[in-house]
This record gives sequence, structure tokens and C-alpha cells, in this order.
Amino acid sequence: MCCGVVGETETQSTVEPSGGRQARRRQMEIHQLKFLASDVVALPPDSSKKRRKVESLVQPCGKKRVGCSSETNPCNSSSDPVIKTVDDDVESRFGVTTVCGRRRDMEDAVAVKPSFSSDLNFYGVYDGHGCSHVAMKCKDRMHEIVKNEVENAGESFDWKHTMATSFSRMDKEVTEWTNGASVSNCRCELQTPQCDAVGSTAVVAVVTSDKIVVANCGDSRAVLCRNGVAIPLSTDHKPDRPDELARIEAGGGRVIYWDGARVLGMLAMSRAIGDNYLKPYVIPEPEVTVTERTAGDECLILASDGLWDVVSNDVACSVARMCLTSQKPPSNLRPVGNDVSVAGGESSNKACSDASILLTKLALARMSSDNVSVVVVDLRRNQ
Repeated sequence: MCCGVVGETETQSTVEPSGGRQARRRQMEIHQLKFLASDVVALPPDSSKKRRKVESLVQPCGKKRVGCSSETNPCNSSSDPVIKTVDDDVESRFGVTTVCGRRRDMEDAVAVKPSFSSDLNFYGVYDGHGCSHVAMKCKDRMHEIVKNEVENAGESFDWKHTMATSFSRMDKEVTEWTNGASVSNCRCELQTPQCDAVGSTAVVAVVTSDKIVVANCGDSRAVLCRNGVAIPLSTDHKPDRPDELARIEAGGGRVIYWDGARVLGMLAMSRAIGDNYLKPYVIPEPEVTVTERTAGDECLILASDGLWDVVSNDVACSVARMCLTSQKPPSNLRPVGNDVSVAGGESSNKACSDASILLTKLALARMSSDNVSVVVVDLRRNQ
């Protein structure tokens, strides 16, 4: 596999001491990488349709963790993305940006799988906590599990049941995997040898020719922009949400306010994949919405809470629409500063790429303290 960073010089192998200016700069850079990949979506043998490249945007964390290795440790956040080759008739125009931000470690993960099953396009954002290995496992496996469930569903196929089963299987895999020897070199062993205190949110969207299926578990979020109006397709799972609070207390748990509402005073969300030490109060069951597509659909935004903590649904929708319609950016959106730089390049669609980058920079400008990951999907037809 060949790779090159667009607009960037070779990264230095020496890591400055924590807190150094250069270390902070690398941590908050938004890179765009080009890859020649072996992982492609094949077209039918008789297809004469033009192929195009779909490029991923990723952000390496910029830090070398003690004991980390790319072979044994899924916490390595610089794992290789790939270029996909997809049919022009399949709607897979998207842009992805992910940045470590002001956190020491990168614990977000993003998966984009155009045409991962028949005419279905898969997009997922996973926000890890405690460590990144559960989010990375979801990135590697969730789309495969969903594909398997879709293909084996038969005539009684139901999206809500399919997504609920997929999330349950994913949680079971994570539990078995973290209890084994697979993550023996993971940094979270400093907290607990069994890695029970590690989990991840998951917001997943499957886009078909006529539907948008969103399954959410945690406080990442999916927002649809339709006719200029922001429509949330998921609801954050916060411990003080009335129905979630009632569920937790009915099971014998407590929500304690410690720097915000937290399950047992620890976790600031009430649903997640993993987090075995907080079961049964924290559950992996997703809430699923199935939305019919309309001619007024403009874009879909999936992002971790690093964006939503500081940017509202309406503002995110406005920024994305501005980029999709090639309008001039507003004059009051100032650069983030010397600690952030953006590399040039393209994703599967430049407008979507611009939107994801601009939303990420806006979150950083508004002092988001978390990792920020944004996926923007163009839903407009015949564009």
C-alpha cells in the first residue's frame, strides 16, 4: 500500500514532550491522506460504468503510546484508511474529517463503506471512552455484522430488529474480545487488566435509494438536513433523560451528578457498547429510526459529541448547506489559529469534504474539549 499526506511534509519521528507547542499542533491538525488500496468495492464484470475514487480523511493521534503496536493493539489511531472504487449510480458522495483536538489521545473511529451490501451505503461514527480499542473494533466489525444480518434476514426483514440484533452481536463480540488476550498491550491495562471500563458510542446510518436507517447508542448524533431544516434522526442517551433515568433506577442503579449526570457517578451516557462494569445500567440497545427519503433531502451529518457539545443541529445544517451550494463562507467564521492547520485534497465529493472540515474547525474554534469526528453525506439526487 502506498500512501502520502497531501500538502504535508514527512512527520518527524521524534515526539516532543507532552505539552510542547509542536506536539499540540500535530494533535490538532486535520490531515487528508491518499491511499492506493486493495480493499475495493467491485463492480459487476459486465459493467461499463465509470469508476471513481472515494478517499478517506483521517487524523492520526500524533502520539506514540507506551506498549502500542500496529499489529497487536487496535488503539493505534493511525490505522490505514482505504480508497474505495464505487459505481457512479450508487449515491456515496461524502466527506469525513476527524481530529484529536484538545484531548491527549484519539479515541474516535469512523467507518465509511459505500455499497457494503447490494445498494446499501454504510456510515458509522464511534466515540470511545476509557481507550480507543472498542471504537476501533466497532469500526472494523459493525458493518460486517449489519451486512450479515441484512443478507440472512429473509422475508421477515425489519430494519429495527436487524439493527438491534447487530448492536447486540457487536457488544457480545467486544465483551468476549476484551476478556481475551487480544488487547494485552493496550494502555487501558493501566486502569484494569480486563478492560471492563472501556466502551464506545455508536451512531450508524444505512442509506438506501429510498430510506435512511439510523441506529444510535450513546451521545453521538445523526442529523438530516431537509429543505434547510435540521431534523435529528437520533436522540442522545444521557443519564438524566427522563426515560433513561427511570430505566436505570428501576434496575437498581443511580445517576450521580459529578461534572454532569453520570451513571453511578462515572459514565456520562446511559447506553454504549462495552462498559461491562456498568451493566445492566448501561446497555447496548440502540434506538432505531427509519426515514423515507424525499426530494428535499440535502445532506446527512453524523458526528461525535465533540461537535454537538458546541455546535447546534441548526448551525451544523447551515454550514453543510453552505458548502453544498458553494456559497461564500460567512465573514464571522474566523480561522481557528496557529494550533490548527488543514491539508488540501478531496474525498468522494469536495463539497462534502469542505463541509466536514469546516464543521470540525468550527468546533475547535468554539473550544470543543473532545475528539471531533464528522461525516457529511450528500443526499441530493442527480447532482
